[in-house]
Parts: sequence; structure tokens; C-alpha cells
Amino acid sequence: MGIIIGIDYGIKKIGIAQTENSHNIAFGVTTVENKHFFEYFTSFQKRNDVSKIIIGLPKQKDNTPSPIEKEIRNFISVFKRTFPNINVERYDERFTSKIAKNELLNFGAKKQQRRNKKTVDMISATLILQSYLEHQKHLTTKT
Repeated sequence: MGIIIGIDYGIKKIGIAQTENSHNIAFGVTTVENKHFFEYFTSFQKRNDVSKIIIGLPKQKDNTPSPIEKEIRNFISVFKRTFPNINVERYDERFTSKIAKNELLNFGAKKQQRRNKKTVDMISATLILQSYLEHQKHLTTKT
């Protein structure tokens, strides 16, 4: 089984994370401009065996879909047509950007680094993917 990719989708930029082969740990890869994602991912996928992508599912505090959800659904539709052999799953991404900024603060990042949206997007993708992995681990230990 190939690696799993985590995606923090944004209208301008997309944060990307990946697992190692055993699917225990997620780590940030990069942030790419939305308009260059498919070009980037085509190249990435040729060098890596990607079996699945996890795309953040943004919801508001009242559990209703975030306004960006329509854009994400369009992105997923294009992704599935472009990469039909890669499974796509969604995972709750509420508060990941806020958590990412807090983690940067905890690690002593300077204010300018914490405001760097590219870094925040990549960390958010990592948080989405790591949360997904933990959830999957929890499901398998329950059965």
C-alpha cells in the first residue's frame, strides 16, 4: 500500500502533508499555489506510490458546511477524474489553522513565521492527516 497524502485546501494555496510507508506519522511536504496543484501532484505521484488522499472537511462551529465547501467539491471532482486510481476521503479540519498557529507559537516561531500562510497551510495539512491516522488507529483497536 502506498503513502497517504493530506490536503488543506484553500482558494489560493493548498497545504500538503504525507505519511511514511507504515502510515504512523504525518509530516509536512509543501504548500503550492492552487492553480499549480495538479501539475505539482502529477510529478509528485510519479515519484511516490500514493494510495489515498485525505482532504480536510471544513465545518463551522454549528456543524454546517463552510462556504469553501463548494470549491472543495469541485476540486475533488477534478482530482477523481485526473487520478481515478487514488482514493479520496474527507476528514474534519475544524480549528486546524488555529492549532497550527498555536503550535508555531509553542515552538518559539517569530511573529513573521506565524503569519506565513504557506507554513500554516502545510502544518494544517499535517494536522488533518495525523488526526485521520489517529482516528483510523483508534477504529482498528476497537474492533
